[in-house]
Amino acid sequence: MVSIWPTVDRASVNYEEMKERDLLIRTDRGLNVTMECFGMECFIDPTNPETREFVWQKAMENYRTLGVDLFWLDEAEPEYTVQDFDIYRYYDGPANECANEYPARYSQTFFDGMKKEGIENPLNLVRCAWAGSQRYGSLVWSGDVPSTFTYLRYQLTAGLNMGLAGIAWWTADIGGFHGGNVHDPAFQELLMRWFQFGAFCPVMRLHGDRDPHYKPLGSTGGGMVASGADNEIWSYTPEIQDMMSYYILLRESMKGYMTTVMKEAHEKGTPVMKPLFYDYPADKTCWEIADEFLFGHDLLVAPVLYAGERTRTLYLPEGRWCEYETGKVYDGGCTITVDAPINRVPLFVKEGKTVFVK
Repeated sequence: MVSIWPTVDRASVNYEEMKERDLLIRTDRGLNVTMECFGMECFIDPTNPETREFVWQKAMENYRTLGVDLFWLDEAEPEYTVQDFDIYRYYDGPANECANEYPARYSQTFFDGMKKEGIENPLNLVRCAWAGSQRYGSLVWSGDVPSTFTYLRYQLTAGLNMGLAGIAWWTADIGGFHGGNVHDPAFQELLMRWFQFGAFCPVMRLHGDRDPHYKPLGSTGGGMVASGADNEIWSYTPEIQDMMSYYILLRESMKGYMTTVMKEAHEKGTPVMKPLFYDYPADKTCWEIADEFLFGHDLLVAPVLYAGERTRTLYLPEGRWCEYETGKVYDGGCTITVDAPINRVPLFVKEGKTVFVK
């Protein structure tokens, strides 16, 4: 997998041709620049079919022919440096009228190209989505969010809403993207809680720009970008590594269950992670619960979303539920409080159902 941005630097060998062929987003006034990052860049215009073909051919030439099978489509909003949307002009019209279709067309660029190459079910990681993005193999992540418990809570809300919007393939940067120092005990606690939540997202993915940074390797190209601190599971303390290993293996043990859940998402559009009211619409309390969720139909997850918490108060819908860690069975339709030690998240399996296979 390689990361691609939809930006063309004014110094790029492709800039003049793309400008002349009207393959870039234009500005109605001011400089013809839409983003400033490591230079002055213009965003490609994927609402133009010619742009989609041009960009895919470049991806073919430079990546696909060399064995790259997946693409990480970053910056898919796109993120304008100057957010005066009235000045930007797309092939499909003014940005104020059509800008929200950008991420879907960006995904379509690579989906269509990969289909032409004989890939049966293209799937690419993309930073943003819009209505219809699921048609184009979009595995959406929530972007470069800060490493805080507040943003951990936002991820639960985002994941549930994405599923309800018909986009089943969703993930977040476990631990948040920026602001997390690997040596800070407060961040380490956040990382553990986020990892436990991430194990029960549609896609589980550890990613982030950790502090402290290494010095840049050079002054040109990719070497200009400073690398974040090590972020592999073995980069942390033994306690954190043991917790991470536990949940990686636990997720592995639910492969059979996940296959069933994903099949239903594919065939019916059923969210992988869903609010309680999705399965229990007659239970008024379920409509008020915003801090727990169902993974499939038989597993209830109650992530710990606040620093310092070591117990968790949660609601169980109707039926009988078995707490995974203790084996204790609870009657549903009530609120309970259970232990939530730093290395564990409360999980409840519907009685009589199999989720984890040891």
